[in-house]
Amino acid sequence: MNLITSRRAGAALLAACLAAAGAAQAHHGWSWADGEQTTLEGTVEQVSMAPPHPSLRVKADDGVVWQVDLGNPGQTERSGFTAKTTKPGDPITVLGNRNKDSSKPHIKAVRITIDGKHYDMYPERIKH
Repeated sequence: MNLITSRRAGAALLAACLAAAGAAQAHHGWSWADGEQTTLEGTVEQVSMAPPHPSLRVKADDGVVWQVDLGNPGQTERSGFTAKTTKPGDPITVLGNRNKDSSKPHIKAVRITIDGKHYDMYPERIKH
């Protein structure tokens, strides 16, 4: 392997590692989320059960569309929430921790409420 090929391979490996680290940080842990919980009320726009975390897009009453991260697939399943639990147009209430950067409409749900039924993603974290 010559020096140029070796540098390209090293750069590609570094880029892949950085991309993986960024994706992991975006989808795991609570460090990006505010410690105080808030309630978001709105209408479901989209439901995604794709890994690494199921998520929703919720349009708030003020028109802002929020990214709502649910629990990991196992937690979401244990809560009773499935791809058929809700559909676009349904009213929803989300209790969770929003992004520390208040300019980002992004929240990690601890509880979802649809039609009066609670789906607790993180019951041990519920403060309200």
